[in-house]
Formats: sequence, C-alpha cells, structure tokens
Amino acid sequence: MNLGEYKKHFVAQLEKEYPRTEAETFFYWLAEDYLKMKRLQLVLNHEKELKPFRKEQFDTALIRLKNHEPIQYILGKCEFFGIPFLVNPSVLIPRPETEELVNWILAETNQFSKFSILDIGTGSGSIAIPLAKNLTNAEVFAVDISESALELATENALLNHVRVNFILKDIFKLEKFPRKIDILVSNPPYVRETEKAEMKLNVLNHEPETALFVNDSDPLIFYRKIAEFARENLSENGKIFMEINQYLSTETALLFQKNGFKTELRKDIFGNERMLKAF
Repeated sequence: MNLGEYKKHFVAQLEKEYPRTEAETFFYWLAEDYLKMKRLQLVLNHEKELKPFRKEQFDTALIRLKNHEPIQYILGKCEFFGIPFLVNPSVLIPRPETEELVNWILAETNQFSKFSILDIGTGSGSIAIPLAKNLTNAEVFAVDISESALELATENALLNHVRVNFILKDIFKLEKFPRKIDILVSNPPYVRETEKAEMKLNVLNHEPETALFVNDSDPLIFYRKIAEFARENLSENGKIFMEINQYLSTETALLFQKNGFKTELRKDIFGNERMLKAF
C-alpha cells in the first residue's frame, strides 16, 4: 500500500469519530514524526510504498485515536509557547489559553531586576519553563503533588535548557516558603463535576482527573488555598496570575478581594473570562 492509499484508509477509519480535516491533520502529524516528511513531501511522494513496520506504527496509532486518545499522548510530545514539551497521561496537555496567561505575565514583568516565581501545580512544567526561558533574571520554583509529573517536568526543563527548582509537595501542606515570592502563578484544577458533560472524550477518558476536576460543593478550594498562601508568602509588590473557571470568574475574584487583594479579570481568545490577576 502506498502513502496516498494509506492516507485515504486512515482518514476513512476516523471519519465517524472526528471531522475529516482533523483526521487528516492527525495523519500529517504522525507522518512527520514517523516518516520525517512534511505535508508537501507527502503530496509529492504519494505513490511511495509504506513499509510494513511503518504501516504497523500507523495502525497502532489509528486504534488509539479511535479510542479517543489524544494525539499528543500518542506522539509523546507537543509544542507549547513555541518550544517542545514531552507529555504523557500523568500530565495535562498544555492548552492555547495557558499561552495567553504566560504572555500576560511576561508583559507585566520587569525583565531586568532579579525576582522569584512560583508555579503551583506545574504538571509538565508548561508555565514554569517558558517563564524561565524568557526571564533569565528570575529564579523559578515549581510545585506539584505528582512525582511522575515532576519527573516529566524535569525532562522538559533539560530539553529546553532552563533551570527550574522543582519541589514535590502538596499545596495544602505548603505553609511557609523559604523566601518571598514576587510572581505566583497557577493553573489549578477548576472544572466542576457537573461540567463533565461539556468535555470531549479524549479529555474525559485520558487526561488526569486530579489535574482537572473539583467537587461541586467546593469548586474554589484551590484558589482559597492559594489566596491564604499568598497572604503569607507574596512579596510586598508581588502579583498572582491564574487560569480560572470562566463560569466562576466573579466568585473567584471576590474570594481574592476578601483576602485583601485587588483583582483584574482578562478574557481569552474565545471571549471567556479565563484569567485573573491579584495584587
């Protein structure tokens, strides 16, 4: 079977589960990884025979895609903020909205004086690592409760040639930080159980629940802890940047205001109030 024939087969197998354009994109991503061929090269070489072991690779990925496994987990990598990241099911796949959060921090940060950053719930390191890469004058710390997530984050820091001080710790047991923090950032779990119906199967069935969901009875539990932690550990002119639940933006802002902070909400590219700054 040649490449053109296999592509038709691949897309046809996925059309019941995904839009055709998305299925084609999956094929191109896999081809670039497995065959080291860009889209134009595939078009020009569509009659090239697909070797049996390569066909087996594609077939295995096809089965996983039919099971709604994210393509990023199949490839074991993705790109975020223009740099490469390794990903696996122990961490969330970085979202474009989180890039906006990183950009907001960079836009409001003095890039010449020395300061400290703490990322709470770092996962793959997708916030801490771009900040460390772009703010070479900052000392960056990152906390997570998952040992496997921190192992992957450490690999990502090495991959991107940056230094991040990773700490294995449950935020609910973190009271006093060794030094004052100038920038505190977090993308904590904030999706309520009742919102699961809105989510796609690739997220529900494959991404880590503990990094996504909170109980409906106390959906702001992580933000309350972050506010309490910040009261004791944020420097005098320190700032907090967070990704938040768009449906609870007002409630989240009010929580920080009650803890003595001023707040600013910001919408993402889709027009949702997805980010909050407290200062």
